[in-house]
Amino acid sequence: MTRRNALRAAVTFGLLASTVGCSAEERPQELTVAGGESGGFYLEFATLLADLLQRERIADKARALTTGGSLENIQRVLAGEATFAVALADAAAQPAANSHSEGRLMALGKVYQNYVHCIVREDSTIRSFADLAGKTAAVGEVGSGTTLTAGRIIAAAGLAPQSAPPGRALKQINLGLNQAIDALANGSVDVMIQSGGVPTAPIASAAQRFGMRLLDLSGLIPATRAQSGFFYDRVLIPANSYGNAPAVWTVGVANLLLCRSDLADHVVRQTVELLVGKAQDLVPKSSAGVQFLSPETLINTAGVPLHPAAEASYRTLHG
Repeated sequence: MTRRNALRAAVTFGLLASTVGCSAEERPQELTVAGGESGGFYLEFATLLADLLQRERIADKARALTTGGSLENIQRVLAGEATFAVALADAAAQPAANSHSEGRLMALGKVYQNYVHCIVREDSTIRSFADLAGKTAAVGEVGSGTTLTAGRIIAAAGLAPQSAPPGRALKQINLGLNQAIDALANGSVDVMIQSGGVPTAPIASAAQRFGMRLLDLSGLIPATRAQSGFFYDRVLIPANSYGNAPAVWTVGVANLLLCRSDLADHVVRQTVELLVGKAQDLVPKSSAGVQFLSPETLINTAGVPLHPAAEASYRTLHG
């Protein structure tokens, strides 16, 4: 047995032992995972997790919720309308997410890396983000983390309405993933900005219908970090992820699985056990750019505090 397998066996034994005393009444009747838009990566991951929570009898029933994305997911968890939320770390770290009187937002772990896609048509004359001055961008649905991240990148580039010179501001329109693809295809927007896994299935499908290119955003990372915090990393979208589009460097943001601080410890521990021991069941089949969940990556929550029961579980795992 390898050291990692031994550690996983140890944490599994510890987690199981910690729940032996739980009565049937302590198992939740239903758990909900706030995901994202239809066809998007968030909802795909949330559905996989909900299926696993029910299959492993963490709850009698579990289901994924279709939502607008990170910001809406966070509000649903804080309001008690969802048990778990999939959300971007920069959205989770906002003060509003940590001021709820009944339960502060906490993380169970970093579940994957998010990639910011900045996409133009292949026949577009736009070659860099600076070329977007005075253009129109689809920046995600209202309530999505994409809207927050895109706004911060646009501000770092000096193209926000409040700071850009006259006529050079990038006009931002709130469109969901599928609406944005249609708008890019028919030319009603010049660019679409979307966060997700690689590849994001609807974008990959659209790339077969019309050519597209991705803009390099890596040069904007220092300014985005300086203005908005150290949530943003340089990551690579591989070549041919979307049709014939070449590889491009872009902005990466940690995507977290979140809950309220008052979620029952045994539910948190059992969910962490799934993240560690059933990781292979939680990687959406459509995405090649998702890292395999491991204790080393799960604990990297970009400054969002771990739930105490999750932290105790990872401590057990690391020995």
